[in-house]
Amino acid sequence: MGSLFCGAVMYIQRTIKKIAHCSGIGLHSGGPVNLRLVPAPIDTGIVFLRKTTQGPVPVKVDGTKVIGTMLCTTIGENGTKVQTVEHLLAALSGLQITNLIIELDSAELPIMDGSAKPFVDLLLAAGILEQGALQPVLKIIRPVELRDGEKWIRVRPSWKFRVNCTIRFDHPMLAHQSCSFEPGSEDFADWIAPARTFGFLEEVEALRNHGLARGGSLENAVVIGPDGVLNKEGLRYADEFVRHKILDILGDLSLLGMPILGEVEAYCSGHQLNTKLVSRILSATDSWMMVKDRPVAAETKSPTDAPVAAQVSG
Repeated sequence: MGSLFCGAVMYIQRTIKKIAHCSGIGLHSGGPVNLRLVPAPIDTGIVFLRKTTQGPVPVKVDGTKVIGTMLCTTIGENGTKVQTVEHLLAALSGLQITNLIIELDSAELPIMDGSAKPFVDLLLAAGILEQGALQPVLKIIRPVELRDGEKWIRVRPSWKFRVNCTIRFDHPMLAHQSCSFEPGSEDFADWIAPARTFGFLEEVEALRNHGLARGGSLENAVVIGPDGVLNKEGLRYADEFVRHKILDILGDLSLLGMPILGEVEAYCSGHQLNTKLVSRILSATDSWMMVKDRPVAAETKSPTDAPVAAQVSG
């Protein structure tokens, strides 16, 4: 996490110490994927380098690059897309790695076990290198909120980062779950990263008919049947479902391109609302300030302006 000292928060740019590799299959494509994580210089940001028949194509992590949110987050540029980016981005956010080149030979990242833990383990094994330069931070100074029917997500001013999430589904196991995560109070690697993606048994066939979840199995997702979880090993946490939703929020909010100081609250939010919040924040320039080359004072007063709000359809 960022260094805490003298009532201030400071983030230092970080990368990894050495190249790391992993392979797997895409959750939706079902195809093989090879991934290579490469250390990057100061101020590079997070950049996907997608191998194509025309050569490698860079796609920088950026809130303006979102091109799809159906059951995953997809970013793209100049006709080249990178799908299911949220779990790796959550791992990078949780470990506060700010500079990295991600090389891949497929349009989709490997799903691994359905969580961010394999990526966290890979990054920690590669080692994390602090690069001696301050990382710009996006500080929320005015609330921003998005709603889609009963679902909503908002962020309000705070001198620290925190995510509060609540989910409800029409199933006894998921009727209501709530969880909060605050880096520094809870450890991302233990508290959030192992939480796996999940879905309902009756949805699987419909997803595959739409060309999705072809690589999905009990090895990389929690599947919920009428009588409970079908995975033999059961759940990793009693509230694993809402913890995974927090994981998704962390990954999607990393599309802002820098750490955020603000308190996020979400009710039944998904990738569409998460990424639309990113777009709304970036466009509502009076809702935030970028703090660069200096720490952010914890005692800074937050404005009490009315929130910037928007209604989302679809």
